[in-house]
Amino acid sequence: MAIARHGSGVAAAVRALASQIHPVFMLPPLAASLFGGLLADQFSLPLAGVHLAAVFFGLYTAHVKDGYVDFYGRGEDDDHPLSERGCRLALAGASVGFFACTLGLFALVDVWAALITLPGWLIGYHHAPRLDMHPVTASVGYPTGIAFALLGGFYVQTAGLAPVVVALAVVFLVVLSGIKVIDDSTDVEYDRSIDKRTVAVVLGRTRARQLAYGLMFLGMVAVLGMAVMMSSIPPTAALAALAFGLVAVLSRNADAELATMLLIRGSYVFLALLLAAVWFRPLA
Repeated sequence: MAIARHGSGVAAAVRALASQIHPVFMLPPLAASLFGGLLADQFSLPLAGVHLAAVFFGLYTAHVKDGYVDFYGRGEDDDHPLSERGCRLALAGASVGFFACTLGLFALVDVWAALITLPGWLIGYHHAPRLDMHPVTASVGYPTGIAFALLGGFYVQTAGLAPVVVALAVVFLVVLSGIKVIDDSTDVEYDRSIDKRTVAVVLGRTRARQLAYGLMFLGMVAVLGMAVMMSSIPPTAALAALAFGLVAVLSRNADAELATMLLIRGSYVFLALLLAAVWFRPLA
């Protein structure tokens, strides 16, 4: 049986496998891993590369599993590029890649480097059809993966954690959970029909949006507070919070789909400015 549902041969199989690489959702966790590594006093590119590869394989596992469940399990999607066998092979390959990288981190750093990386695969594999059925886990699953990517990226460089890294991971968790609540409000009717209890299904669109923007506001206030009270966070980090705050304000009156698009891209700007502020310290 072929790996691809459309076409045959190696080229079709490669295209089908590559279709599960979704840059919009992969870039933030990969950037968070790199960001965590760059926060360390000493930076090893090989260690960063192994951790980045582990994060990638965890995300790829999540995308393949999600597509498999949505098309072959729930009938939610109209089409899927991978056959059932292709999905199983892709899941197996991504899982082997992830655990090979995790064992590498165990050998190169320590057991805690492997354990702090492991949630990336656990969340990705179990997101559908389990974690995405409940309000809390549906909203915080992806953001939690990003938070662990940041922590892991730092840990593999230092074999330890610092208060500033933990604080930033919490900020990302809170802000991105708000964005995820907005994203989930695009499919309220369908989610309700399959008993998928997202925040928008439980609270309704209006109250879910209020909660989402409240979480994002809380995250930006936390960044401003850290810039004032923590010596390891320079004052210029406030620019990252202000930039994202502007995007959030612009998205307030947009529909859920457009708001999600704006906020995700705003999170890219937020992460980039925060990285520039913390790493380069332009006013230092």
